[in-house]
Amino acid sequence: MFLINKTALKSNFTDKQIHILEAAENLFADKGFEGTSIRDISKVAKINIAMISYYFGSKERLLESLLFYRTSDLKNQLDHLIVEELAPIDKINKLIALYINRINKNKGIYRIIHFEFNSEKRAKSLAAFAELKKGNLKTLETIIAEGQKKGVFRKDIIVPLLTPTILGTFFHFQMNKSFFEEVLQLKTKESFENYITNELTNHIQQTIKALLIHEEN
Repeated sequence: MFLINKTALKSNFTDKQIHILEAAENLFADKGFEGTSIRDISKVAKINIAMISYYFGSKERLLESLLFYRTSDLKNQLDHLIVEELAPIDKINKLIALYINRINKNKGIYRIIHFEFNSEKRAKSLAAFAELKKGNLKTLETIIAEGQKKGVFRKDIIVPLLTPTILGTFFHFQMNKSFFEEVLQLKTKESFENYITNELTNHIQQTIKALLIHEEN
């Protein structure tokens, strides 16, 4: 297992490093991790191979740095959300909107995550990123516990299944884009994106609320 670059954890990348990461992101999303070579990244980024090795050491380290570049700030946002003076259900709604907005604006990295985590070999290498996911789950558990303590949320909630419910709905919508464009008459890219931001996000919020709230509420 490769080590975490502490600089990456702080998202303290130089402009040149970011340029390399974004070139790699596009290639990994299109060709997959195994189908992309350092030479491919070098060619697209217009930076020599030695410089990429100097900054990241290996393709695996580059992938890990990319994951933290795109996701490490999420923990800070979630930590801030926990202490906001909002009702628990409002925190959940804000969390859902945050998730959907981030994924929709960073489709490439989440496509990479989806495919690479289906690889047992890659999942072991990215154990550090799995720890980040556990931290995000802990935030969700904290919000749910707050709602349960206040008597607002049900006691029988299976918290680890909430995130797949949120993301599964979003990804199904995205994967069937042509179908939904037709049935919902979303004739432009702008109308499709606006639908995700508004109607789809609201639908997911209402779905999760129905799972969380006591019927009498």
